[in-house]
Amino acid sequence: MQGTILEVAVDEGQTVAAGDVLCVLEAMKMENDVVADAGGTVTEIPIAEGDSVDMGDRLFVLE
Repeated sequence: MQGTILEVAVDEGQTVAAGDVLCVLEAMKMENDVVADAGGTVTEIPIAEGDSVDMGDRLFVLE
């Protein structure tokens, strides 16, 4: 979904569980939570608050 990153809720090295909120994305004047689809450790965050993203962009890397 195309939009703007409002908040990044995790840090690199943080362990997350399935369903945890990773970031908040504003699209079409609505705030959408982006959640982890599986548990793991956040190894890369190539986005920052205020970044514009398009569909297919990598937001997080979990291992």
